[in-house]
Amino acid sequence: MTTTKKFLRLPAVIEATGWSRATIWRKVKAGVLPAPIPIGPKSVAWDAAEIAEWQQRCIDARRGCA
Repeated sequence: MTTTKKFLRLPAVIEATGWSRATIWRKVKAGVLPAPIPIGPKSVAWDAAEIAEWQQRCIDARRGCA
């Protein structure tokens, strides 16, 4: 059975991270933030689950978790 994925567009990623547009793209290029998924000829979006996992890793790192 296929599960439905939720995509986040750039404004939602800006809200979730608190970073500017330019910072998000720098973090993607550096491999810090998951790369977006092409969803159209000139459109990209992020997998909401990947962003949530990234957020949890940041929280875990703050608590000294691996």
